[in-house]
Formats: sequence, structure tokens, C-alpha cells
Amino acid sequence: MMQSFNGSGSERCPRDTRVTRLIFPALYTVVFLTSIMLNTLALWVFLHIPSKSTFIVYLKNTMVVDLIMTIMLPFKILSDSYLGPWQLRAFVCRFSSVIFYETMYVGIILLGLIAFDRFLKIIKPFGKYFVKKPIFAKMTSVLIWFILFLISLPNMILNNREATPSSVQKCVALKGPLGLKWHRVVNYICQFIFWTVFVLMFLFYAVIAKKVYDSYKKFKSKDNKSSKKLEGKVFVVVAVFFVCFAPFHFTRVPYTHSQTHNKTDCRLENQLFIAKETTLFLAATNVCMDPLIYIFLCKKFTKRLLPYVRGRRETASSQEHHSSQTNNITMG
Repeated sequence: MMQSFNGSGSERCPRDTRVTRLIFPALYTVVFLTSIMLNTLALWVFLHIPSKSTFIVYLKNTMVVDLIMTIMLPFKILSDSYLGPWQLRAFVCRFSSVIFYETMYVGIILLGLIAFDRFLKIIKPFGKYFVKKPIFAKMTSVLIWFILFLISLPNMILNNREATPSSVQKCVALKGPLGLKWHRVVNYICQFIFWTVFVLMFLFYAVIAKKVYDSYKKFKSKDNKSSKKLEGKVFVVVAVFFVCFAPFHFTRVPYTHSQTHNKTDCRLENQLFIAKETTLFLAATNVCMDPLIYIFLCKKFTKRLLPYVRGRRETASSQEHHSSQTNNITMG
């Protein structure tokens, strides 16, 4: 969805892929394996939790985002490490990369909605609003998925130039003039999405931080420690958001400019490419960070998760004890 330049770009400025070919595929493999473990467990837990609140609806949609992004990672790993055929690179350019970016921005919007939901819970804990009803969260989630799909679809359709071993080195080489124009439009839309969520999240958490501070000043007794601790935990959302997504969006504007204008210095273009890939990796780690939000903020999630974890520990302990007894009998 957010890749490179025109047909001659690969010849004009050959891409330095040494870092992206060796280091990043290894790092993405770690992220993929970790995410599969965490998000399949999250899926199992959420299947046992009814969607009776807006918060749960947003968390479930976030989990779906993470699973889809995770499923797209092996295509990027094989493509970047050149372990697959060049046709795989064409598939990544036309489909899996587009799906990855689409779901990433669905996830960014959902993090904004989660922040808004926590904002209302802390500022107006007993307020009854339509935006606090599960039906609103479900309708909003469906609308977000639909709109982002419509925005992303042309990036698949307009990626229609003939794929060759040379042209697939830079994904934008597969785009025609209209595809390049839409590529730039989508870049602006995605920037707008991120910076809107960024500003709103900053405002929400500025108000939350003030309330937490006022609460701390007003109640310094031990009885209120758990309440302050609970309010403090909401900052995990903003931490995940900034660590994962802010660096990528700071580098994305100059990178996209370098790819859609052939006057960029070749050395600078390669440096921006490495910067984009590095910050994109940070954005991809979001699939492993979101479970922290479930654990820190969702009591129903931890309530379902703890018996499972304890059960696994007890099973492992029982097996270890049985093995020890067997060894003693054998040695005796």
C-alpha cells in the first residue's frame, strides 16, 4: 500500500537490501512467532467473553487486526529474505502489503476509540451515552473496516503493470499513473488518520492525567491506592500507540516523497528506505504489544486467562512430579 516509485526507479537508484534481507526477516520471524502465541491465546479467551460492552467490542476487533497483520508477516519475511520466487514479491506488492497497511490503520483508529472509551469511564464513570452502548461500538467497527477496505481496494486494482523480476524490486513500479496518484492520496488519508488520533489521544490523556493527579492530591490514604493504580494503568494504551506508530509516521512523509519524485538523491533515498523499514518494524510489533492492553485494562480477560495459566502450571508441575517419582523408582 505504501511503497515506491516508477518503472525506471529500480535502475536509476538500486536499493540497498543488505539490512532488510538479513536482519529484518529474522526480527519479523520473532514477532510472528510471539504474536501467534499471544493472539491465539487472546482469541481463545475472547471467545469465552460476551460482547456486552463497547470496550470488549473494540478489544475483540483489535485482536482480529493483530491476527490479520500477523498472518501477512510470513509473506513479507519470505519476500524480503528472497527465499521465495519473485512472483511472491509481486503478491506482496499487490495484496498482502495492502492488507497489512489497511488493518494497521483500522488498529490505529481502534486504539483511539479505546482511549476515548477509557476517557469516558474515568471522567464520567456513571454517564449513560449512546456511544457507550455495544451496538454503537459494533456499528462503528463495521464502518471502519468497510471504509478502510474501500480506500485500500484501488491500491490492489491499480497495481496492474506487468510484474517482472526487476519491476517487483520496488512496488510502485507496478503502478500506472492513476495508481501513483491514488498512492499519494492514500498516504495523505493515512497521515490524517494517524495525526487526528494522535491529537485526540493527547487531549484525552491530558485530561485523564489531570484527574489522576487531582485524585492523588485529594486522597492520599492507602484505601485509594487501588483506584489510583487502576487509573494509572490506562496509560498503557498511549504508550503502545506512541512507541509503535509515532516513529513510522515521522519518517513516512519524506520516504513517500522520495519514492514518488525521481529527483531525490540516491543515497538519501536508500537512507529513507532503511528508516522506513526500521520504523515499520516498530509498527509491526504492535501485534505483540496489544495483549498488554487486554491484560492491564480488561478484568474479564485476566479473569479468564488466569485459570488457564494456573492450569498449565499445575499440569507441568504434576508431570514434573510424576517424572521425578518414576526416576526414583527406576533408580531404586
